[in-house]
Amino acid sequence: MSHGPVEKDPEEWTTGDEPMTAPQESYLRTLAREAGREVPGGLSKADASRMIDELRQDSERLHPSGGPSQDTDDRRTR
Repeated sequence: MSHGPVEKDPEEWTTGDEPMTAPQESYLRTLAREAGREVPGGLSKADASRMIDELRQDSERLHPSGGPSQDTDDRRTR
């Protein structure tokens, strides 16, 4: 029985060294703009994927409560 797609480390991608795709670039630029970050030129698919993951972790839009690292136990102390 399958539990959904298996995420493969970008280092193991057979096409990871190819230039990032247009959809990756678009999404990466959106996330970077929201984070006030620059997107370096010439990223590979693997590098773009890693940067997307990093920016998603810090995205206020995706984690409006202050990010995924915020301690959820603080609600009990209010």
